[in-house]
Amino acid sequence: MSEPNTEGARPRPQYGEYASTEEQRRRIQQPDATWALESGQQLDQNPAQQHSPAEAAPLADDTAETDLTRRRRVADRVITIGLLVYGLFNVFTSIPLFTDYSVYAASLFEMMGLQATLSDPEGARAWGFAAAVVVGLGWLLTAVLSWMSMRRGRISWWIPLVGALVFSFASGILLTVPLFQDPAVWDVLVSGASS
Repeated sequence: MSEPNTEGARPRPQYGEYASTEEQRRRIQQPDATWALESGQQLDQNPAQQHSPAEAAPLADDTAETDLTRRRRVADRVITIGLLVYGLFNVFTSIPLFTDYSVYAASLFEMMGLQATLSDPEGARAWGFAAAVVVGLGWLLTAVLSWMSMRRGRISWWIPLVGALVFSFASGILLTVPLFQDPAVWDVLVSGASS
């Protein structure tokens, strides 16, 4: 338990080693007594009037840093929630467009200036539905990760941005697969490139 003292016959006691059971119980009931011993102050017997070092007035630097940290955390939460709301709006507007793939393809062809139609719009519909599921579940996963990060007090504004990039790219890949597999679209693209 303790190492022998070479100067005297009795070894140096460790904390609480020689305390009786009653003394140990009495010390356990007053756990804030150690700060009084360290500072040399007299310990009050009334525990309601005891003051711990945690209750001491904080320094001006500590309060300024706490205020700055609190403001940064609030700003991070506002930005993160704003990005999540914007992403949710995009998800709600994208899902109906993706699930009706023939309308999506027609608007895409019109934007590109192509006179093309899908040869199998029903076959392409499954790809649009898959892209809608990816976007919806991606937003949900991004929201959960952002919430967990904010709850832990970490900087979280980047999570919705990365989630938007990753899941938009994944849904974009799913949306282009039927276009590249459709021979009618390829014919229009090749004839447009050769003229």
